[in-house]
Amino acid sequence: MTYVTLGGHVEIHRYRYLYFVIMLTAYILLICFNVSIICLIVIHKNLHEPMYIFIAALLLNSLLFSTNIHPKLLVDFLSDKQIVSYQAFFMFYSLGGSEFLLLFAMAYDRYVSICKPLQYPIIMTKNTISIFLTLAWIVPSSQVAVAAVLMANKKICNFTFPGIFCNNTIYKLLCVHLKAQTVHNMVVLFNVAILPAVFIFFTYTKILVISYQSCKEVRRKAAQTCLPHLIVLISYLCLCAFDIIISGLESNFPKIVHSILTLQIVMYPPLFNPIIYGLKMKEISKHLKRLFCAVKIN
Repeated sequence: MTYVTLGGHVEIHRYRYLYFVIMLTAYILLICFNVSIICLIVIHKNLHEPMYIFIAALLLNSLLFSTNIHPKLLVDFLSDKQIVSYQAFFMFYSLGGSEFLLLFAMAYDRYVSICKPLQYPIIMTKNTISIFLTLAWIVPSSQVAVAAVLMANKKICNFTFPGIFCNNTIYKLLCVHLKAQTVHNMVVLFNVAILPAVFIFFTYTKILVISYQSCKEVRRKAAQTCLPHLIVLISYLCLCAFDIIISGLESNFPKIVHSILTLQIVMYPPLFNPIIYGLKMKEISKHLKRLFCAVKIN
């Protein structure tokens, strides 16, 4: 059986144990950070509101995203040959698309809460939340599954992938570049990234206008609940832009720069999203402080 090997690691035979320790530490930290916030939201009834449920879903998605990448990287660091995982490639883009749609759901929730507060309990029901969560995970995975079918059994001419894990550069390994594949990829990009991003920015612009025209209390609420979402959104958009840039200009990047930029995409959101929400969301921060105080007393 012919395998495609990963060629993006920098002196892996020399620094394999250092890489392993760094990535294992990061993986353990992000598991602790994300699971802590998710458990707080599940345990405390005053956090059983749409905004916090979407936060828990976003952090769970980040945890699944990391679990798709980090264990494979850890195995690669200790292996003599680093093999491409096609399953990890499709999960990478499926969960990445889910992140956009969850941010879309969070933006809509904040829009209804601030711009239509009297209708909020009627609109943001359990059914609405369930529909948003279901679509956030089903739509990207089904569209990425079509890409998997289109790519199946296609002849590969290059058996060395220039990265440390699979991203959209994998299409460059094929002998023939399919027009149907390109069209489908553009449709997926529009559906799960561009369209949600446009709606999100429109939503937050509307919130900003309404808040500016309203009283101080509304402005305070908007700043307190929307700022963490905006920080997470902007950072994620920047990292997605990095992914597109380094995929298009891979030959112009030194290998070490390419690896660092790629790792930022898989490490920053899972590590920093729970920190942002833990520090900036008042109710979550309050429960975290109580938890730390209880640990210190014991």
